[in-house]
Amino acid sequence: MKKKVIPVLVAVALIIVIGGAGLLTMFLKKYSYSDGKMDLDEYFGFLEPDEAAIVLQDEQIETRAKLSGGTYYLDFISVQKLLNDRFYADTAEMLLLYTTPTEIIRTTIGTDIYRQGDNEVKEDYLLSYYEGETLYVALDFVHQFTNFSYETFTEPNRLQIYTEWGESTIAEVKKDTAIRYKGGVKSDILREVSKGEQVTILEKMENWSKVKTQDALIGYVENKLLAEEEVIARTPASHYEEPEYTSLTREEKISLGWHQVMSEAANGTLAEAVSGTKGMNVISPTWFSLIDNEGGIRSIASQNYVNQAHQMGLEVWALVDNFDQNVSSYEVLSKTSTRTRLIDNLMAEVLRYDIDGINVDFEDLSYDSGEPFIQFLRELSIRCRADGIVLSVDNYVPRESTTHYDRKEQGIVADYVIIMGYDEHWGGGGVAGSVASIGFVEDGIVQTVEEVPPHKVINALPFYTRVWKTQNGQVTSEALDMETAQNFVANNNVEVYWDQETCQNYGQIQKADTLYQVWLEDAKSIETKLTIMQKYNLGGVAAWKLGFETPDIWGVIAAYTNS
Repeated sequence: MKKKVIPVLVAVALIIVIGGAGLLTMFLKKYSYSDGKMDLDEYFGFLEPDEAAIVLQDEQIETRAKLSGGTYYLDFISVQKLLNDRFYADTAEMLLLYTTPTEIIRTTIGTDIYRQGDNEVKEDYLLSYYEGETLYVALDFVHQFTNFSYETFTEPNRLQIYTEWGESTIAEVKKDTAIRYKGGVKSDILREVSKGEQVTILEKMENWSKVKTQDALIGYVENKLLAEEEVIARTPASHYEEPEYTSLTREEKISLGWHQVMSEAANGTLAEAVSGTKGMNVISPTWFSLIDNEGGIRSIASQNYVNQAHQMGLEVWALVDNFDQNVSSYEVLSKTSTRTRLIDNLMAEVLRYDIDGINVDFEDLSYDSGEPFIQFLRELSIRCRADGIVLSVDNYVPRESTTHYDRKEQGIVADYVIIMGYDEHWGGGGVAGSVASIGFVEDGIVQTVEEVPPHKVINALPFYTRVWKTQNGQVTSEALDMETAQNFVANNNVEVYWDQETCQNYGQIQKADTLYQVWLEDAKSIETKLTIMQKYNLGGVAAWKLGFETPDIWGVIAAYTNS
């Protein structure tokens, strides 16, 4: 019997041993730490020999830097997007510009020299260069005029860039371990880390933490291997003293009236234009216009007009427009030589006639004209700031189609940003409606003060009304001054009532097959708009145009400016 039992026991024991070994193998396979290494070239996306990956703040981004002659470069679009959007590339004249409140730093693309004021500076690297159609700019050059920090690492090439600072959570590694590609013992190793090495905690989970090493590798380490966490404040880069954009904003509210002057002879109508006004302190005659693609302007400025306005206690902010359809705003603004000629021409007229300000009214700018337009304003603001000339810029009520006007930058470089708070419904729009309903006006103000300090915002009001005519499905309109619009209502026995939605007196009348509609601008509608403007503590009011108002308008405007 014994002889029969022993083989059975041996067999059972073998089964147990083999099974245990299998279980142990499965256990080890499941829970043991993998020693597989992650290919860092694959991790960083297989860089070309002259490329470097970028970790911006705590995230690896798709943008890559170029390494040329030991110097790191970023493509120009990324420079603007990530580091400093005040750099401007003049591709027509092969110039790279950087504009401060007082001067323009410029370099010819493809050289190692730049000019700052009267000084010429030579570097030991190319400041910028083209590769195909892509412009690259040296990080070291951008660094001279921008507060950011960067470190470089090799194998593979990568940059750690900081443009923002704040608090970070760090921890020391308790013992030698590995940073892994993902959280889990089976994930590949990015690199070994030593006891005492510091890592930045990016995200903490139940058993693992997402961390960044000091050489810009982002991976995972077990929580049990991290010492007590510490919150630290990162020191901001401050090698460059950010310039201050000073402004010539007035302590009192601005009350501006645009005076449409179409000829030199019309300068004699100043007294008539301001007759009956109250509280107005700025007049803006339409004196300057672009006339060619070389920066030339037409001027009908008048010394007598300026002298007379000053005697009346009015500042003169002469308007410049781009309304000539034969002139390309893009051609004028995109080239440094023509921008400079335009600015020289404007400033010559302003200083010759002792004009107090320039009002820029460039309308219908194409999307590609947006950046050149802002560069024009930067450069013009330098000259205005130096000579004490107020710079104001006219803008549409903000819409997606006008974001390229960059109101935020306007609010920095200009003294006043003016909202043209009208033409909600316009002559060619094909839809009858208010020229400036209260919702339209307030929306324009709200969106603008999100980007521009309220004390630099002026909201412009319409002194006109449109009478709309709908006939056989066709909608047309005629813009009338306030008195003529009121006469239309009276002469046609149009019953009007206060429309709470638009905050205007509305009326309509059917004559045969024609429907006439009118949303009146009058003292009551203007007063309501001024109340909204007071709510947002704006820098003032403007009006288009002088001569279209009724006398009672000036009482409500004066009450606003004196409040």
